[in-house]
Amino acid sequence: MRHLTVLVLSILSIHFSYSQINEIGIYAGGSNFIGDVGATNYISPDQLAIGAIYKWNRSRRHSYRASLIFSKLEGIDTNSDDPRRIQRGYEFSTNITEFSLGMEFTFKDFNLHSQRKIGTPYLHTGITTAKHDNHYFLNGAQVSENTSSWAFGIPMTLGYKATFIDNIVFGIEVGARYTFSDGLDGSLPDNPNLQSYRFGNINNNDWYVFSGITLTYTFGENPCYCVN
Repeated sequence: MRHLTVLVLSILSIHFSYSQINEIGIYAGGSNFIGDVGATNYISPDQLAIGAIYKWNRSRRHSYRASLIFSKLEGIDTNSDDPRRIQRGYEFSTNITEFSLGMEFTFKDFNLHSQRKIGTPYLHTGITTAKHDNHYFLNGAQVSENTSSWAFGIPMTLGYKATFIDNIVFGIEVGARYTFSDGLDGSLPDNPNLQSYRFGNINNNDWYVFSGITLTYTFGENPCYCVN
């Protein structure tokens, strides 16, 4: 009988090890751009950012995360503290659609099946790709190339999340995106025939930052880390 009990417990342990809990919800906040046009403030949201987010909580300390966020990036030289940019007076705007895959790591155990309210800071990183319109500047004016490109990047996010009400998790975060592109602001045209219109610091790629909140609904089976 004892051996049978041990066998049953082992099977249950294997079953729970493959269970998971899911989160799905919304992201809402703002975005700001850091590049060769406009201000260079690191956290200064000036455009709406909204999207959807999904998490698969693999353990108390980490989860896989995917998101789809829509926003606009804007740069206005006259909002800069740099006198040279103010004098130049360039302005640009471009719509972006960002898809991100990565992992989220919590500073403390985050057991979503706890009977009490819990919260923890977290870090998130992975890879992003953002679709944006291509353009360049002619006589100080933004001119569309009538094409679009995908800018790959690395997200670096710091946030705090907590259980809110039944099955709801609230989070607040700031996430900088370092991209492998220098063309989001038009300083590096996509068309090879327009390379003479290139300007700015060729050694620095573009950044953009999302600052916002997440509200997710949790569902799924109790994972193994909830078994006492």
